[in-house]
Amino acid sequence: MTDFDALLREVRRCTICADHLPAGPRPVVQMDPRARILIAGQAPGRRVHESGVPFDDPSGDRLRDWLGLERDEFYDPSLVAILPMGFCYPGTGKSGDRPPRPECAPAWRERLLGVLDGVRLTLVLGRWALAYHLPDYQTLTEAVEDWERHWPEVLPLPHPSPRNRAWFKRNAWFETDVLPSLRRRVHELVEDGRAIDRPPTSPSG
Repeated sequence: MTDFDALLREVRRCTICADHLPAGPRPVVQMDPRARILIAGQAPGRRVHESGVPFDDPSGDRLRDWLGLERDEFYDPSLVAILPMGFCYPGTGKSGDRPPRPECAPAWRERLLGVLDGVRLTLVLGRWALAYHLPDYQTLTEAVEDWERHWPEVLPLPHPSPRNRAWFKRNAWFETDVLPSLRRRVHELVEDGRAIDRPPTSPSG
């Protein structure tokens, strides 16, 4: 077993927030040291908690469309790492899911990010991930409007949740200005990964 495998097993056995999780602990992450794209999200929803599959919900459908990825590509850990701010479903509050548990990121995030040295694009989804990865911004909209500042290494994104329909409607420029660049960049990284994974061609003759 490699050090990474041991770390991932440790994460998946984590219970540090168990007393605060109505549905109990079930850490949901997807990682491989070879990953070229990192999705820094919020926390699993109820449906993801039940399936154990990240973004196994309408938010995931929209996110895959944004990226231009098929499901098999999206769920290939050697291409895409999915590391939310909270690994477990935090339960439901008055207006949607509760925030990620605050114990999770200090316990795990630095250690896990340290092994993702192949990442070339980090997608920062939602305000909790924004506060960790791009803390200079006051609002998510401000960060997304300033997307070219960190491009092509980091891209702040609104959360793809259906609850954000009003934001998408108010900010139509996101689809016309940001998404085409995102899809091109993702395509480049997919092709780069395939080129590296292909065996070298034998010389002819």
